[in-house]
Amino acid sequence: MIEFQHVFKSFGRGRNILADLNFRIDQGEFVFVSGPSGAGKSTLLKLIGGLEPPSRGAVTVNGHRIDKLARRAQPYLRRTVGVILQDAHLLFDRNAMDNVLLPLAVTGLERSHAATRARAAMEKVGLRGKEDLNPIEMSGGEQQRLAIARAIVGRPAILIADEPTANLDHASAQRIMDVFRDFNQVGVTTLIASHDTRLMGVYARRTLHIEDGRFTDTLGVPV
Repeated sequence: MIEFQHVFKSFGRGRNILADLNFRIDQGEFVFVSGPSGAGKSTLLKLIGGLEPPSRGAVTVNGHRIDKLARRAQPYLRRTVGVILQDAHLLFDRNAMDNVLLPLAVTGLERSHAATRARAAMEKVGLRGKEDLNPIEMSGGEQQRLAIARAIVGRPAILIADEPTANLDHASAQRIMDVFRDFNQVGVTTLIASHDTRLMGVYARRTLHIEDGRFTDTLGVPV
């Protein structure tokens, strides 16, 4: 499902943000990525989501080599990957419902069916009744939940999230983690970068720790 083979990532002539990463995540796994700020967690997720190319090495997602994928094919692969970044990238020129509808706009799904799915996604993350609000009227936590609704509305095969509970209180964080768990239980491969050891203790089936761009397990042995 997701495989890295000798993957390096740097920007310009700077140091390697990721250095010789080798790991595999199988279909249906629920994996946490932990590590200090600046360790490479966000960059790792962007490579999986096709938002950044590797500098060297092979990144395979859903059977496709990200580093070899033609530009015209990239949007089709990204439809199968739901991405939640720390910056929600919401559009403030449209309401919350229209933000969630965005991933469905390119699929050709009939508007009424798309709206039903969007409302269901918003209800899952606790935003029922907020459909007509502009995102700028919402709190930081609500904006984060709106970004999660947008990521799950397309029913992706892979769901990746970068600190998805960072702006949420504990009860809201648990609710969001329950949403991720529900999707994982129906086969969605789920990868979450987080600092929250309390949530990891409850939800993690497998945790990979990254430091200085390299993965180690809990014993410090390279994966």
